[in-house]
Amino acid sequence: MLTPTQLCKCLGDDTRLSLICLLHGQGEVCVCDLVEVMQAPQSTVSRHLAQLRQCQLVIARRQGTWMHYRINPELPDWAKKSLKQLVPAAREALALNQSVASCCET
Repeated sequence: MLTPTQLCKCLGDDTRLSLICLLHGQGEVCVCDLVEVMQAPQSTVSRHLAQLRQCQLVIARRQGTWMHYRINPELPDWAKKSLKQLVPAAREALALNQSVASCCET
């Protein structure tokens, strides 16, 4: 079960916070799209997504060679409310004006 301390520790990294911001409200997103928007190596993005999975903030689904990620719909209500409040401020602070556009076939 996710605790408030775990949530804060997991989101205490700009890359992971950026990934949550990009996933929030998007439904399912291919890792290739996240790599393109983040302009970071696939290995870096995947490592941070693995940490988000370990914190149970995101879930993944494999389709062919690609992994697709989304915010865990089974997060506790307090965590969903926290993300809803945090994401707009984090997007502004991190200058995440880009949205995720699909570059992979889903």
